[in-house]
Amino acid sequence: MSNPDHADLLEGISLNPWRFRMGAKRSCQKDDGEEPVRIIALSEFKLAACATTNISFHRFVDATGYVTNAEKFGWSFVFDPKGASLERPGSWWRKAEGASWRTPAGPGSDLTGLEQHPVVHVSWQDAMAFANWVGGRLPTEAEWECAGRGGLDQKRFPWGDASPTDRFRCNIWRGNFPHENTAADGFAFTCPVTTFQPNRLGFYNMVGNTWEWTADWFSRDFHALSGITTDPKGPPIGEGKVLKGGSHLCHKSYCARYRLSARSASAPDMTTGHTGFRVAFETKETTL
Repeated sequence: MSNPDHADLLEGISLNPWRFRMGAKRSCQKDDGEEPVRIIALSEFKLAACATTNISFHRFVDATGYVTNAEKFGWSFVFDPKGASLERPGSWWRKAEGASWRTPAGPGSDLTGLEQHPVVHVSWQDAMAFANWVGGRLPTEAEWECAGRGGLDQKRFPWGDASPTDRFRCNIWRGNFPHENTAADGFAFTCPVTTFQPNRLGFYNMVGNTWEWTADWFSRDFHALSGITTDPKGPPIGEGKVLKGGSHLCHKSYCARYRLSARSASAPDMTTGHTGFRVAFETKETTL
């Protein structure tokens, strides 16, 4: 399991028909819609043990000639603390001409030493294209959260309720956001996809490192109002696609979304330097 591009990591870990308690009693972030706690039943599926790496995405591009949205647009968002303030959320993002998955920090950067890091600056549309190429799909929000919980009931994190600031269990911001990053966990930006201990089912970095795209449209209340509890897939349309897991930029002072129930959203063509994905796969037909 040491090679992130080994077939067993790409093929995915199988989750047999599974019931779990999804969501939280209330959202820690206003209007995120984490609540209510509900019992969800899922059919069997597989999910990659780790996020898609730069080297895997490179092979996809080499084989298909695919051009990402960031490359088409000519820019993507990169983190820039200059002039950033907690009073102005999002002020730490800069539109960087020439930033893409190939040049994650902008012009002059490359993937040297980042081969096993998660690919970033990929949109939901880009992630879907890769998933289709490998014969998979993106996980639903429910599938992602089920895998992330790893069989633990209503715990905040993949390892339980202990704060990730007590020990280095995931890649999040260390120091005072957004101007001081101590990189005390060893990583100022992304880390290799198999860094840190996996959860009990074998899934790596389900919180921190990079946000991960899911298949679902985002809604603050569809899941609460629809009453769908078996293989839920979100509303038919929404404000953006659901992102799960938080990233290396998350810090408790402004964004405690490095929790399993936490959620965010972004437009399907949006790209940033802290968003990636992992692939889900269908399995044989299973009756719950």
